Amino acid sequence: MEELMQFLKENPVFYFATVEGYLPRVRPFGFAMEYNGRLYFAIGKHKAAYKQILDNTNIEVCTANSKGEWIRIRGTVDFDNSPEVQEKAFAYMPQLKELYAPETGKKLAMVYMDRISARLFSMDGTEKELYRQGM
Repeated sequence: MEELMQFLKENPVFYFATVEGYLPRVRPFGFAMEYNGRLYFAIGKHKAAYKQILDNTNIEVCTANSKGEWIRIRGTVDFDNSPEVQEKAFAYMPQLKELYAPETGKKLAMVYMDRISARLFSMDGTEKELYRQGM
């Protein structure tokens, strides 16, 4: 998990893919944190991505670095509505607290990956498993 989180930290814009019906939907994300040994993402409950994962919990996440390496993270998500994880997210990225405040009317959902497989790829064709859990 440490190597995976380091790669995400060094490449903070990553692409979060969901399924809508039978069509893929991909968008840039910028929040990922490790908490209690799990990879968490924050998603606004008003967003299409949230509605899509309610219908289909399968996701993929991908990002690349300038050295020609990229990671692909696959798995399913589970929801964590605990106040502790939301406070951890607000401490990790304080601007979320401003966006998801009673004044804005927007609610934050915290999801973590379950049944996760994370692999590192490079342009020379090599692959390395970074993390695997529950698959």
